[in-house]
Amino acid sequence: MDDIEAVKQQLAELMAEHRDLDEIIARLAGETPFDQIQVQRLKKRKLSLRDKIQTLEDMLLPDIIA
Repeated sequence: MDDIEAVKQQLAELMAEHRDLDEIIARLAGETPFDQIQVQRLKKRKLSLRDKIQTLEDMLLPDIIA
């Protein structure tokens, strides 16, 4: 049961970071001129977080064989 709670906690932290990156990217993209390389790095980090979030969500959901 502690493992599930740890996964849920980690999932919540990753989702919060993902939301924060959304805000940062939007703010940077709204500036003129903006640092394209920095935005690309942030987007890459955001994609990495999304993959980790998906993995954790899969751990929480049981496999259902149809």
